[in-house]
Amino acid sequence: MIAFARVFCTSGPVSLTTFLESCGVADLITICYGGRNRKIAEAFAKTGKIIEELEKEMLNGQKLQGPANAAEVNHILKHKNMVFICFQGHPVKEFITCLQNHPEHL
Repeated sequence: MIAFARVFCTSGPVSLTTFLESCGVADLITICYGGRNRKIAEAFAKTGKIIEELEKEMLNGQKLQGPANAAEVNHILKHKNMVFICFQGHPVKEFITCLQNHPEHL
C-alpha cells in the first residue's frame, strides 16, 4: 500500500505515519481477518465456486468491495505498465508461491 501510494499519490509526499495510525492498521487487520472479502475468499479457495455464487449464498444480498476495487487498481496499473497478477487462472494453492516469486521480491 505504501509503495502504491508513493507511485500514485500526486498531491504531495506520502507519510508512513498515515499507514501506521490506528485507522490504517485497524482497517487492514479487520478487512484481512474478519471482513466479507476474507470470508468469501476463504470459501472461494475451499470450494472453487465463483464469487457471484458465494455472494448470493453467504452475504444475503450484499456485494463485495474487493473484486471491484481490485479491478480499478488493475486498470490503474495497466496504464503505468505495472501489471503483475498472481492468479491469472492458476490454482489458488499456487498463490503464495506466485507472490514469493513476484519481481518485487526477487
